[in-house]
Amino acid sequence: MNSIDEVQAALITQGYVCGRDLATVLFLSLKLGRPLFLEGEAGVGKTEIAKALATLLGRRLIRLQCYEGLDASSAVYEWNFAAQMVALRAAEGNGGDISETLFSDKFLIKRPLLEAMQPDPAGPPVLLIDELDRTDEPFEAFLLEALSDFQVTIPEMGTIKAPEPPIVILTSNRTREVHDALKRRCLYHWVDYPNFGREVDILNARAPEVSKDLSQEVVAFVQGLRTEDIFKKPGVAETIDWAKCLLALDVIELSPEVISDTLGALLKYQDDIAKIQGSEAKRILDDAKARLEPA
Repeated sequence: MNSIDEVQAALITQGYVCGRDLATVLFLSLKLGRPLFLEGEAGVGKTEIAKALATLLGRRLIRLQCYEGLDASSAVYEWNFAAQMVALRAAEGNGGDISETLFSDKFLIKRPLLEAMQPDPAGPPVLLIDELDRTDEPFEAFLLEALSDFQVTIPEMGTIKAPEPPIVILTSNRTREVHDALKRRCLYHWVDYPNFGREVDILNARAPEVSKDLSQEVVAFVQGLRTEDIFKKPGVAETIDWAKCLLALDVIELSPEVISDTLGALLKYQDDIAKIQGSEAKRILDDAKARLEPA
C-alpha cells in the first residue's frame, strides 16, 4: 500500500471504515516499521483494525491479551514441564541420557511475543497487544525492551531475534495511563467515537442486511445515548450488535417498546438500563428522529 488513500480504501474492502487521520497513522506505521499505539474507549474498533490489517496483508494475526498479573513467562515462553518429565523418565528406563535436549525447541511452548518473532514465509505477522492498560508497570518495562530490539533471551537457549520485525499494534482503553517511555516507541492515535455519517457507513459495512432507514435510526439513537449520564457508553461494537438483534426480531422501525426489550444489547450495566427504560428511551428516540427529519 503506497498511499494513505490506498490504505483507507483497502480497509473498506475488509469492512473497516475509518477516517483519514487513522489511515494516515497506520500508513506511517507500516512505512516506518513503528509500533502503533491506539487508545480510546472500549468498542470503538481498536482491536478490529489489527484483524482487518492481518487479513488485508495475508499475514498471521498473533494476539497477546493483556490482564492483571501478566508476566514475561506467560507472554514469551514456558517449558513443557510435564513432557520433559515423561521424556526424562523414559530415557532413564532405557539407560539413556537426554539431559542436554530437555531444554530444546521440542519442549518449548511459544507464547505470543516469541511466536511473533519466528520466521514466516508469508511475511512478518501482525502482533496485537490488546488492552495493555490492564497490565502493570513491570510488564510495561519488559515490553519496552522487547519492542526496542524485537528480541528475547531464553537463558537455556540464548537470544532469539526476529528476522523481520512484526507489525505491532498496541491498544489501551485508558483505565490507567501507560508509561510515556513505551508511548515514545510508538506512533500514537486516539480512536474516538465516529461521527454520524461514518457510523452509518460502518454499520452498513458490517450489517448490510439492515435497511437504510433503520440503520440511521439506530445510529442516531446510539449517538444520543452517548450524551446521557450513564456509566458505560455503548461503542460501535454495541451499535452493530444491537442492529443485528433488531434484524433478528424483524424490526423495521424503532419504538420505545422495542428499545426497552433490547437494551441489553447496548448497555451492560443494570443501573444504566434502568435509567434509560420507558420515558427516557422515548425522549432519546424522539430527539433522534427529529435530527433525521429533513430541514
